[in-house]
Amino acid sequence: MAVQGSSDALVDELYETTHQLRRFVEARLRTGGASVARLRALRMLARAEQPLRMRDLSEMTGVAARTTTAIVDSLERDGLVERVRHPQDRRAFLLRLTDKGEECHREAEEVDRIALGEAMSPLGPEDRAQLRDLLARIRTATS
Repeated sequence: MAVQGSSDALVDELYETTHQLRRFVEARLRTGGASVARLRALRMLARAEQPLRMRDLSEMTGVAARTTTAIVDSLERDGLVERVRHPQDRRAFLLRLTDKGEECHREAEEVDRIALGEAMSPLGPEDRAQLRDLLARIRTATS
């Protein structure tokens, strides 16, 4: 049972489940030197049709600019991301994956896929559909 942090026990269980799921995936990613935060950044850069500005990456991942900078600095240090000059703004840089970054992204996505599959394995197709419906109702009520 989740630690009481709100006035609704169900909400507390939802938060606790989300945090536990993140810790579960994080532990799997760590074995390969990745993390959920790094995977999210790599994922956004891999899916982008062109190199991204730091601000765009921050907005896409929902992470504060300072945190995004730290993540990108780490990725750059590891040779996964490179900063390139913006073609129209000499003061700005764009971010793009290196070949090593693309390979790391593919490997981390596979680890993520396997970990999430394992975590969600107790739920059959009907359970998954029902959970998605319930979560969609909550999102609709709060939008």
